[in-house]
Amino acid sequence: MIRVAVVEDDAAYRRQLSGYLLRYEQEHEEPIRITEFSSGMELTESYSANYDIILMDIQMNHMDGMQTAQWIRERDKTVIIIFITNLAQFALEGYKVEALDYILKPVQYFAFSQTMQKAVKRVRQNATYFLHLMQESRMIRLDVSNISYIESQGHNVVYHTDEGEYTEQGSLKSLEDKLEGWHFCRCNSCYLVNLAQVEQVEQNQVTVAGQTLQISRSKRKGFMDALTAYVGRG
Repeated sequence: MIRVAVVEDDAAYRRQLSGYLLRYEQEHEEPIRITEFSSGMELTESYSANYDIILMDIQMNHMDGMQTAQWIRERDKTVIIIFITNLAQFALEGYKVEALDYILKPVQYFAFSQTMQKAVKRVRQNATYFLHLMQESRMIRLDVSNISYIESQGHNVVYHTDEGEYTEQGSLKSLEDKLEGWHFCRCNSCYLVNLAQVEQVEQNQVTVAGQTLQISRSKRKGFMDALTAYVGRG
């Protein structure tokens, strides 16, 4: 799913952009989650680096689009920013905040869809998904591609990663739902494995990042089918 923030202080344009996104979703069969903001200030007050694309008007009251983009870039290097503007010369400053493109008002659907195709392609190229974990008094932003496997320990889960281990309250079932589409699969009731980090499968054991885990009889077929499908995709 592509997560898009629409930041526009004009309610009519906000509705138009959201409508175009819904039309694009239907035409391209590309699931899109839309969140609307009426100002740059409203976006920054609740920003948590969980958007793939931001469609943002440059000329807004209080905190304009360029100021908002600069604030975002200090905290999020990967989100794709597309400016909406009346005047092209405003958008030319977009290189300062690494904006992907700009769309001129009045926004025409064809130009909008062409820019969205470019943005979605970039999202696919840079596909990354993060989990946000609370560790004591700080939040950890964990790239799921760095997770080798997740272990269930009572009411807690332990993330085994390239950087070390992180523990938080939770269940493997809830994480299976969160990580759907990111190539994680259970090898038994206690472990959720990142298929990209599988090194070897031998009989009823799988080696992940140097650790050997048991594959249960009930999970073996589903696990092997998922692994075969993942390897087959390249």
